[in-house]
Amino acid sequence: MKLSVDRITKQYKNKIAVDRISFDLTEGVTGLLGANGAGKTTLMRMMSGILTPTSGEISADGIPVQAENYRALLGYLPQDFGYYPEFTAKEFLEYFAALKGIERKRAKEKTKELLELVGLSDVAGKKIKTYSGGMKQRVGIAQALLNDPKILILDEPTAGLDPKERVRFRSLIEELGKDSIVLLSTHIVSDIEHIADRIIMMKDGALVWQGRQSDVEGDLEEFYLKRYE
Repeated sequence: MKLSVDRITKQYKNKIAVDRISFDLTEGVTGLLGANGAGKTTLMRMMSGILTPTSGEISADGIPVQAENYRALLGYLPQDFGYYPEFTAKEFLEYFAALKGIERKRAKEKTKELLELVGLSDVAGKKIKTYSGGMKQRVGIAQALLNDPKILILDEPTAGLDPKERVRFRSLIEELGKDSIVLLSTHIVSDIEHIADRIIMMKDGALVWQGRQSDVEGDLEEFYLKRYE
């Protein structure tokens, strides 16, 4: 599968939030690097069909982002993902599965499978309000995987996680990238330097570098910071 972003622009009155960005993604993990305010979230919201671009096109194997078929391919974890604190993780995932139109028996099977995948089986019956930040993020990942997406878009998914949770999270993302297109945004280089095959760097709404991580000369963090000078 190929996900194509072709000359995407998003303009708000006098501000250009995303400026004529183009790239193609295939299976594997791509890291979207940029400081807060670089335009990463706006770009990801357009790729998820939530925001309409001012100009340009986004498609997956020719299926436009606005199409129902595209949404069926997509899993999305926004930066400000809302949790229902009184729900248990099991209830929460089964509820979201219903919203996504997944048949009830399959939803129960998928919920169990995903809670095991993200390491929450032992606390599946506990209310989400009792969870740590990392556990809540793992519920968010499980939610994004309910429909077996071929495209997984994760907006700053490691925000607020402690170092141990970050390591676990990175391992999970690396595994998911074997069969899916994964785009993970962050402003922390260490989140992606060991798992991303490909890197896209944004600054002030523009794309300042893209390529394979193997193309980066020397240390990735130094390379990234030079793009911001």
